[in-house]
Amino acid sequence: MRTTIKKTMVLVLIFVTFISSAIENSKSYKLVSVKRVKVEFRNVKKGQTFIIRNENKNIVHKQKIVKLGTFSKVFDLTNLKDGIYTSEVEKDFEISIKKFSVSNGYVTFIKEESKKIFKPLIRLKGDLLLISKLSFKEPLNIVLYYEENRIVDEQFEGKDIINRIYKLSKAKKGAYRVVVNSDNRLFTKNFTI
Repeated sequence: MRTTIKKTMVLVLIFVTFISSAIENSKSYKLVSVKRVKVEFRNVKKGQTFIIRNENKNIVHKQKIVKLGTFSKVFDLTNLKDGIYTSEVEKDFEISIKKFSVSNGYVTFIKEESKKIFKPLIRLKGDLLLISKLSFKEPLNIVLYYEENRIVDEQFEGKDIINRIYKLSKAKKGAYRVVVNSDNRLFTKNFTI
């Protein structure tokens, strides 16, 4: 009887240790030892862009998505140098990002680093320039140029939503450019009135 209880206790302890270790490992990352890896994004549309960037933000792979639904691609990682990379899908109003590292043929997917960045909505309606952005407390900078002269430079911080309307002078017809800097990215739109 005692032997059966001891064996049961040992099995329970081994099982609990195994489960807690698996839970801990699944929260932070997944390590695989392969030369090819599958990257998948759901709810994509034709014409959106898939990009892989290195840690210096340089593009190492870029392609247009050709069909609606799920984008899935298998990559051969033997050509990538060791380092941190991001795989991104640029959608209409957001950028979905998944981060991974490559080291000696091992790929580590970093779940905590997967995120979405919301792109600013920049519209021109007559002589009104409308800029909206979900910022989620990220700093944001808006710069407006007229004929390469800076006419607006505003910074925002600690706001969930930014909505700005700028009335452009009807007397100043010509080339304008708006630059929105947020989430360590620049979003630019050129227009003329």
